[in-house]
Amino acid sequence: MSVKFSDSKQTTARFREKRRGQRMNSRVPVRLEWDNVAGERIQVAAHTRVVNPYGCMIVLKHSLELDHRVALTNLATNATNAAVVVWKGGARPDGWEYGIELIAPEMDFWGLEL
Repeated sequence: MSVKFSDSKQTTARFREKRRGQRMNSRVPVRLEWDNVAGERIQVAAHTRVVNPYGCMIVLKHSLELDHRVALTNLATNATNAAVVVWKGGARPDGWEYGIELIAPEMDFWGLEL
């Protein structure tokens, strides 16, 4: 019995779209902030591995769920933007890989020519 991949797994519209913007390997210091289930504000320093005008990939030791809202601050430019976790990769020795999408970003958020 053969099963087409598209029949066996539904994907959201977000993941069916083509990637927006050029990606660039870049280590940018960032801070993520979010509220935990107890309502406490969590702040974590991290750095990006990849950036594009609409988001980044980072590695964190904390476990976040998909669609979790965070505030992402670029510590190099001190710019802050609302963001959402759109992808969670596998566990790595240094933490979990996450895809973070910026919500209505300024095109110069990273301070890089992208």
